[in-house]
Amino acid sequence: MSENASIYAQSGVDTAAGDLAVELMKSAVARTHGPEVVGGVGGFAGLFDASALKEYRRPLLASATDGVGTKVAIAQAMDIHDTIGQDLVAMIVDDIVVVGAKPLAMTDYIACGKVVPQRIADIVRGIAQACEATGTALVGGETAEHPGLLGVDDYDVAGAAVGVVEADRVLGPERVADGDVILALGASGLHSNGFSLVRHILAERGVSYTDRSAELGASYGEALLVPTALYTSPLLRVLDDPALDGAVHALSHVTGGGIAANLARVLPVGTWTELDRGAWSPLPVFRHLADLGGHTLESVEGAWNLGVGMFAVVDAASAQHVAAALTAEGLDVWVAGEVSASTRDLDGFEQGAKGVQGGAVRLVGSYAA
Repeated sequence: MSENASIYAQSGVDTAAGDLAVELMKSAVARTHGPEVVGGVGGFAGLFDASALKEYRRPLLASATDGVGTKVAIAQAMDIHDTIGQDLVAMIVDDIVVVGAKPLAMTDYIACGKVVPQRIADIVRGIAQACEATGTALVGGETAEHPGLLGVDDYDVAGAAVGVVEADRVLGPERVADGDVILALGASGLHSNGFSLVRHILAERGVSYTDRSAELGASYGEALLVPTALYTSPLLRVLDDPALDGAVHALSHVTGGGIAANLARVLPVGTWTELDRGAWSPLPVFRHLADLGGHTLESVEGAWNLGVGMFAVVDAASAQHVAAALTAEGLDVWVAGEVSASTRDLDGFEQGAKGVQGGAVRLVGSYAA
């Protein structure tokens, strides 16, 4: 260690530990690199050869950024760090595919109180594996040590990605029509939203993450750390299927804001839908947490996905074929509703969200047992 590095270490920043973390993660990161990635790990900027975009008539770049939220607190409490990375990739890349875009490259950022090389490597390995699964090159990242600001075992993760879509193939409200069918795609669990409510419920009931739940068949921490499902690759394969060309009109990633609000964002103004709760049975983790907190499932629809990770709004004539294709990709798929442009009273409907003036959505009926 140089004298300068030694002096820096006295303030709590260990550059040698950071270098070791990079060495531990390099092989996992390299597996996400195709011939488009120029150079390797460690540069000031990641380089991606965009010459393939010349094949597009009018390429539009799609970008997204996100984090994992307070789910990281559970990972820290359980000392399990290799699943958080998939959560991060899913929250970002699955937003990019919503517009029909193919992800190209991603970068990550980890802020921590102290660099523990193996812990950082575990996080990045999870990121890299999810990038590899979604065809996304992990071209760069940053690990920042913030002693005095974060505790020794504290960290937070964030990332950003960019993708590309042909301009005339962008998905969204403009394509949605009266009579379109809404397909729901099953979630793997809580994904990465609503964990502040989860943590509040467990704290109020004096439940530890290491406590085993008979209802969940695992400890609470293990059940809560089930990583967010990755929808990008299956969806892209369906979108690229010539037999289904143009059949998918819009996609909605069910994240913060809950079920109705996220779907309303991708429906055109003047349209509405009622989602039939009876079309699915929420996963056991949702039922158990709601019971534990003294909540009804209906009351937490704005916080948790309740088993729906994505919606696909599709042409009615092709709905059965799209559903079959998604099922063949290993996704759980069911019909949740239908888009209507008829005039009606929209009192009680969610209408748009996050600054978007969209369609109107409400959930009706009771959940299947």
